[in-house]
Amino acid sequence: MKSLLTPGLFLLAVAVLLHSGLLTAGLAIITFAFYAAVIAGLLLAWRFHSSRVFAAMLVLFLAEHGISYFSSGHVPVTGGGRSAMAAVGVLLPLNFVLLSVRREKGFVFSSLAPAGLVLFVESVIVAVLGRPEPATVAHHAMRHAAAAASLSFQLPFATVLAFAAAAVVLLARYVLFHKPAESGLLWALAASLLALHFGGVGRIPVAYFAAAAFVLAGSIVETSYLLAYHDELTALPSRRAFHEGLLRLEAPYSIAMVDIDHFKRCNDTYGHDTGDQVLRMVASKLARVSGGGQAYRFGGEEFAIVFAGKSTGEILEHLERLRVDIENSTLRLRGEDRRQEARGPDRRNPPARGRANTGRAIRQLARSSPADTLSVTASIGVATSGSQNPSAKEVIQAADKALYRAKAGGRNRVETTSASRRRVRAKSAGIA
Repeated sequence: MKSLLTPGLFLLAVAVLLHSGLLTAGLAIITFAFYAAVIAGLLLAWRFHSSRVFAAMLVLFLAEHGISYFSSGHVPVTGGGRSAMAAVGVLLPLNFVLLSVRREKGFVFSSLAPAGLVLFVESVIVAVLGRPEPATVAHHAMRHAAAAASLSFQLPFATVLAFAAAAVVLLARYVLFHKPAESGLLWALAASLLALHFGGVGRIPVAYFAAAAFVLAGSIVETSYLLAYHDELTALPSRRAFHEGLLRLEAPYSIAMVDIDHFKRCNDTYGHDTGDQVLRMVASKLARVSGGGQAYRFGGEEFAIVFAGKSTGEILEHLERLRVDIENSTLRLRGEDRRQEARGPDRRNPPARGRANTGRAIRQLARSSPADTLSVTASIGVATSGSQNPSAKEVIQAADKALYRAKAGGRNRVETTSASRRRVRAKSAGIA
């Protein structure tokens, strides 16, 4: 929720500063801030290959520049400026929705050319609708109206409808995909609506356009953070986040290493797409582990769970519940992809007995599972910090050894570092 709420709090802070009188910067400084934000956003989008945000920045720039140019710098009460503002009020949210549903393809000509052509055609439309008119008495009245810093503007119904529909689409896409770009487009849309509401030109509207540009630039930074610290496939924190989290741990704490049984065999038999579905399914169970655990994608089919302030005895019940939850889950197969060529033995498999167990698991699955479903199991090894494991590295190694014992002992079980191994009854062999 941080990537959704943080831009909203930033926009709220901008509104408070503008309307409380705390921000006393003049139009020239705010205009400079707007152009600086747009240029910085364009450079960030180019550097991180985000063509969608790059195009959104251009949309913001053209919208602000078009309204200001065709209104001659005054609140467009009548004339071409009002027509240009009405056109922007429909085209801007439409462009944001199109950019949201458009797949990211980076900075290649086949991707940029259609977007550039659309923006060119839309600029021509705004230019035709916003043809300047001769100065009149009404024009001088507009100058007087522009002097009111808090002037609000009655938006056309089409503009309100376009912004409302776009907000619903962007919010729905964020809920579905949790992408910072959708959050950035949503709050930039809100800032742009406020800019139009307060007249489109002048100190306050330009400040809201600048806020929209800052929000879009911030979405690139947030996306980069997620890519660095979260696993894109499972949405769990990544190995880098795991190691940085270990630096903040204080004893006592426990670490559980979780490995999907026979995962490579599953990949070879059902294909990599099914393997990805299995990883996402198991990750969804790990993300809801009880006992205060935080799950991480450690690498491949292996995961780690950190229990801060907990000993082995305090978390065994929660790990057993997690093991059963994974075992009882089924995955509906989506395709007919089958791969018969083996990719090599499971890293956790004992050499000879592992192959025999794998074959037995395959045969049992064929007899007991429906043709369009797949079940998996997981082995878990857990260790706790203490005199024998004073460092996090040693705790991980001890949990890793316990995981090896769980694999060697038949899989689908929880093992601890204690000499007397805790045996749990293996239920379904499955493919793992």
